[in-house]
This record gives sequence, C-alpha cells and structure tokens, in this order.
Amino acid sequence: MTKGFALFALGFRPFFACAGMGAVVLLALWLCLWGGHIPPNAYYGGIGWHSHEMLFGYTAAVIAGFLLTAVRNWTGIDTIRETPLAALAALWLLGRILPFLPLPGGLTALVDLAFLPLLALALYGPLMQGEAKANRVFLPLLALAAGANLLVHLQALGISTGTALLGTGMMRYLIIWLILIITARVMPFFTRSALPGATPQNRDLVERSSAILLLGLMAADLFMPAPWLVAPLAALLALSQIIRVAGWYDRRIWSVPILWVLYSGYFWLIAGFLLQALSAMRLVAPNLALHAITMGAIGILTLGMMARVALGHTGRPMRSARITNAAFVLLNLGTAVRVLLPVIAPRQYQLWVFVAGGLWVTGFLIYCGVYLPILARPRADGLPG
Repeated sequence: MTKGFALFALGFRPFFACAGMGAVVLLALWLCLWGGHIPPNAYYGGIGWHSHEMLFGYTAAVIAGFLLTAVRNWTGIDTIRETPLAALAALWLLGRILPFLPLPGGLTALVDLAFLPLLALALYGPLMQGEAKANRVFLPLLALAAGANLLVHLQALGISTGTALLGTGMMRYLIIWLILIITARVMPFFTRSALPGATPQNRDLVERSSAILLLGLMAADLFMPAPWLVAPLAALLALSQIIRVAGWYDRRIWSVPILWVLYSGYFWLIAGFLLQALSAMRLVAPNLALHAITMGAIGILTLGMMARVALGHTGRPMRSARITNAAFVLLNLGTAVRVLLPVIAPRQYQLWVFVAGGLWVTGFLIYCGVYLPILARPRADGLPG
C-alpha cells in the first residue's frame, strides 16, 4: 500500500466513496433527464434507470462497504482488501457507466449482474468460518438481490416483459429487510455508546413480528397481489416499528447529530409504511410512500451510517462536523419536500422534484467534501484498516 493512501485498506473506504459520488452524479443526471435536458437511458429507460441505479447502484455500494467491514469485525477474519477490493469497486463503477455507452446490452447486463454474486463470494469464506451462524443470513439476501437484478436486466434485454418493476420492488423490500437486521444490532449499541446510562433494548416479540409482517407485506404487494391486505399489513408494520424505536429511544439523542440522523431516517421508514397503508386505501399517491422509504429511510439511514462508520473505522472522534450535520438536515428537508409538498401544492409537482433533488445533491456534495479525504487517508490512530 502506498504510504499516505489507504482507499483500498478496508471495504468501507472505496464503496462509501463510490456511494457518495454516485449519489451526487446519479441524482444530478436524473434531474437533467426529468427536465428534458438529456434523453432517457437507452438500456433501462428513464424511470427504470433511476430506480435501478438508486437501489442496485447507490444502495448496493453502501451495503458492500458496510458488510465488507462489519463481517470482518463480527468474525475476526479479514475480508478482501487492496487489489481484489479495488477490482470489485471498479466492477461496480463499470456497471454505472456501461448503460451510457454504445455497447451490446448483454455486456452491460453481464458486468452489472456480476457485482452482487462476487460480493457474496468475497463474504462467503469469513461468514462460513465465523462462529455466529446468524451472520450467514446475508448470503441468501445477497443471492435474492442478485435475482432481483436479473429480473430488471431480462426486461432491459427484451427477454421478458413486466419483470423490471418486480425486480426493483424486490430489491426495495430486501433493503428494508437488511435495515431491520442491521438496526437491531447497531441502534442499541450506538445509543448506549453515545449516551451514558441509556438502556436501549430489542424486544424479541417485536423483532419476530416485524419480520413476519414485512414478509407478508412483500407477498401481498408483489407476488400474490392482494391490495386489501396491503393497508392493514403496512399499518401494523408501522406500529411495530414505533414500538421498536420506543425500545431504543432516549430523548438525549437530539443532542448527538450522528445519532439523531439514524433515528430520523427510521422515522421516515415508519412514515413510509403509514403512507403505503393510505396509498392502498387510495387516499394518497403511491409514489409518496415510495420516496418516504427510498429517499427518506434508505437515503438518510445510509448517509448517517456511512458518516459514523467512516469516523469509527478511521480512528477519529465520534463527532460529526457542523457541515456534516447540515447535510443531515438537508436530506431530511429534501425528503419532506418530496413527500409532503406534492400533497399540499400538487400543481408545482415538478418544482418539488427539482427542489428535493437539489437538496439531496447538496447534502451528498457536503458528505463527499468532508469524507473523501478521510476515506483515502490512513487511520488517524495509525492502526491498520
């Protein structure tokens, strides 16, 4: 490793960098496409490209960075680094670029489809050698995510019809599933670490019921469409998450920005389930629930998680900079604009899309400005990683 350069020393470094830059570029391109300044993507189509890239592009990069780092901590076994890690990051980047080049669609599909299986392969050894068998759940989840991606590419290649929407829907629910698994592990720990005397806890009944309700909601929404079931399942899921957060909550979280950002993202997940219930009853538009979950829950939780993990794993104090706190506020504000203002002033819908997108891009530009140097430099305490 070159002295002073540590971008490929551990999994979170290149993938959190890719995710930050991807969040800016992918959303900026989408706003240009939405405004008619560039033509729709020839491979995925306009909205199809946006949906795919925010889930299988941006979010997949965050998942890769988190798992490659967390699995090493959980098992005590090294995950890939240096050249293999750089190659996996380059593969992710190629998957974002190839749809814009005049190349055969099969090549685009092959490159993009390879990423999630290779990520699973990189994690397979440490997870199978590790003593905690519960950690192995991430392998089938990644396999299902790869299958969801295949459904998108089959339609893009003209092999199937109507499968892309199913694929992106599957990926969205799988990401929510990952959020439930990971927050059960980290939210109590993060809260105890930041707030002396705090006693956050998980409740087994709530954890089990959340998993069952999410599985039922996914089935009723995607696989065995039963609109009459979606509303009660989504409402019950929202209630279970309120109870879940109540088990972690301490009012002092609001004095710790790097903690409250995670709670605010989780509140958007609850709002998303409530809006999904209202949408099933045809009281609000479906895309409000969609963006509460994607821009709000997924976007804010991943930003907060990247900010915290990057500080902790580079040996820096667990305090976010003021400008980073501004990014947290901007993403919450952008989500509110995207989700709430179309209800209040629907005639200005296109304006709200641009304002929300601009707030997202600005927030992630701040993240990149603060964290890209941190991700590229060796740990502040001189330790490896």
